[in-house]
Amino acid sequence: MAALGLLAMGLTSCGEDFLEVSSKTEGTTGNFYSNEAAASRALIGCYDGWQRTVSDGPTFAFHYLSELLADECFGGTGNNDARNSAVVDRFDMGEDNSQQNLHNTLWVSYYAAIYRVNELLQRVEGLNWSSDAVKGRMTGEARAMRGILYFDLLRIFENVPLLTVPSTANVPQADPDEVYAQVFSDLRYAADNIPADAYPKSASSSNDGRITCYAAKAMMARAYLFYTGVYGKEPTGVSKADVLQGLEDIIASGEYSLIPLYKNLWYCASTTWTGSNQTGWTEVSTYAGEDNAENILTMKFNYTSDYNGNAGGNNAIQMFSVRGGTFKAPYGQGWGGATVPKSFAASFPSGDQRREASIIDLTAEGISDMDDYKSKAIPDQREYTGYFNKKYTARSGYHKSETDGTWSLTHYWDGLMAGDFQISQPIGYTLIRYADVLLMAAELGSGNAQQYLNQVHNRAYATENADGSVNTPSFSISPTKAAIMEERRLEFAFEGIRYWDLLRQGVDVAAQAIVASGETVLNGGLEATLTFKADNITSKRGFQQIPLTQIQLSNGVLKQNAGW
Repeated sequence: MAALGLLAMGLTSCGEDFLEVSSKTEGTTGNFYSNEAAASRALIGCYDGWQRTVSDGPTFAFHYLSELLADECFGGTGNNDARNSAVVDRFDMGEDNSQQNLHNTLWVSYYAAIYRVNELLQRVEGLNWSSDAVKGRMTGEARAMRGILYFDLLRIFENVPLLTVPSTANVPQADPDEVYAQVFSDLRYAADNIPADAYPKSASSSNDGRITCYAAKAMMARAYLFYTGVYGKEPTGVSKADVLQGLEDIIASGEYSLIPLYKNLWYCASTTWTGSNQTGWTEVSTYAGEDNAENILTMKFNYTSDYNGNAGGNNAIQMFSVRGGTFKAPYGQGWGGATVPKSFAASFPSGDQRREASIIDLTAEGISDMDDYKSKAIPDQREYTGYFNKKYTARSGYHKSETDGTWSLTHYWDGLMAGDFQISQPIGYTLIRYADVLLMAAELGSGNAQQYLNQVHNRAYATENADGSVNTPSFSISPTKAAIMEERRLEFAFEGIRYWDLLRQGVDVAAQAIVASGETVLNGGLEATLTFKADNITSKRGFQQIPLTQIQLSNGVLKQNAGW
């Protein structure tokens, strides 16, 4: 390279600009933002940055972290693994004092994503737009992402720096009220400026994962309920009436509806395999797909991740999945995190179809009696309860060899010759469902509160008739706060929502529920009693530790959260 460079210089005149090395083919920060098409590419880069908050492989991505913190999951993982899951699950550094940097990758990924969004937003006014509607849509999507990113950071850490321009400045943590004001400003802008017809559900295949005005309105309601619950006051820039109207707009739009059978929202709950290795296997599924009529916002992933820096898979899926191997389709192999307490599995009322759709019952499905599982998985599993998350778990299937024609059970994406099962899970996270909109509207006092609550409640007991029709009962329950919160507990199990619902009712309420979840588990096949201490949670006000690396890099400008 050096020799070729010298030769080129020898063949070039010695003008003053002979050392100009600006690229003629690649975009840079200085020349990239030249038109609307470039802004569209940059917006895709923002979505990629948001995706990488999971794909970059933080030990505790937001969804996984949310489950470990709640009363519906224990830490789990391998019997001889590091105790980092126990530190998070029990809010207790005494489990492993070396775990002072648990969330550093997550912190870095979130601020990298925010930087991308800020870079785009800084350029918006300098571009020639084809219309105000296009400008509003792209700007709205970017601002909605920034609002969601900061809302996640606030819920995890509470005290975080606020950056609204692309900057690497060493700034102190902002007052949470100031950051929340930015969250509501961003989400409100998106709600008001992304056209209602920008991404209709009828054309979902062409805009997978895009943020709509309806998604922004729903996320604003979630942020409002959390903020008012935790801080006991109204936020800046949005009122209860505004938030409720946004939810009513979603309901009135006709864009969304409840899927008639709850199980069909989830692949593993709605899929079986029939046949044998001798006769061949057939996948039988009634799965409605990620872009079904109920899903308002889904965070998308793909199976193209590799170990060369290309990240796009849902890395947290492996943490949720059954440890020890692939034992039965449609469940794939994972690392055994987030085991489900026996008490939670037993808490679903009789006839509630959400239990079977939400929980892998290893005994009921015959997995716990398999010789390989008893000899390999249970001795290697910490906090074994016999139950795992069915909604978000790795997938497997039966596949026929192209070389010798034999059938075998294998990791689903491996069987399709796609990706690596550890880092290439393309399973998306549904962040907001229509059921959540109905229950939030009921909680905020809609005149249709009882109707909305009963729609969700009755769907939970719907069953399928022999002819394929659906039999939905007509129970009627009063929309009290207690009834709505109980419905949320069962409806959104393992969807990363439960802990934040607890915390917004008060840190004492959260602590009490988590302490009550303690029970006898198996650690390496031996019985142990898992206990939680309320003081560990209340002393930290329910929030997580600021990564030590970030405090050190800031030269002490960042301060550690109380209790850590």
